[in-house]
Amino acid sequence: MAREPLSVVVTTFDNADTIGACLQSVRFADEIVVLDSGSTDGTTDIARENGARVHVQPFAGYSAQKQAAIDLATNAWVLLLDSDEVLPGAAAETVRGALVSPGVAGFVLLRREWVFWRWQPARARLNHYVRLFDRRRARMSGHEVHESVMVDGPVRQLDAVIDHYGERDIEGRVDKANRYSSLQVRDRHTRRPSFLRTRMVVYPTVAFVRYYLWRGHWRGGWAGFVAARVHAFYAFLKYAKLYERERSGGQRDVGSESERGDQ
Repeated sequence: MAREPLSVVVTTFDNADTIGACLQSVRFADEIVVLDSGSTDGTTDIARENGARVHVQPFAGYSAQKQAAIDLATNAWVLLLDSDEVLPGAAAETVRGALVSPGVAGFVLLRREWVFWRWQPARARLNHYVRLFDRRRARMSGHEVHESVMVDGPVRQLDAVIDHYGERDIEGRVDKANRYSSLQVRDRHTRRPSFLRTRMVVYPTVAFVRYYLWRGHWRGGWAGFVAARVHAFYAFLKYAKLYERERSGGQRDVGSESERGDQ
């Protein structure tokens, strides 16, 4: 039985070190679309060499940029990947199989994280996201950061794991925590919480315990410990920056609209 045609969609910005492996892992797709936001490191050349149809537009924000890329696809079914993600062979087979009479509007895929110098431990909790979907029944959430695919219809989880290489060192992870916390403060979708001072004191510890113990990253040795500490710092920054903005009467803009980082 024939499967639904598939478009793979990727947004990029200066990702020459990862985009080749990303696109090579999805060569089975009927179409590969790359939307770049002004790379100067050869990203677009590598994308074209790997069979992608490349478009360029100024960065519009994480959610808006991904929605623009999705809109460029010519097939109904889309697999949305970040430029530092790879779809292993087993996962690719699962994706292909799911597109034979899919029967739902979208599929959730799991994601395995590279944590500094090792993969997250096998028994640590995997993140999961809607990444394979019928674009006629889906849209990006519109959030400045931690954007997600919103699907109008039933969704099913696939037994397929994406490999995410992410930040390769502590400096990169801390930089991302700083950028993302600023974006969350600006996000029009972010609810302004009460008791900010209490949250600044308490929630970083809660975030550390949740990441390190409940999600199982203690099994990852020192890599898991450091990642949990950075995660706790990110939690602190979110509330500290909200408190700063509140004290300044909302007049201080946090961060820059041109932030784009990893895509």
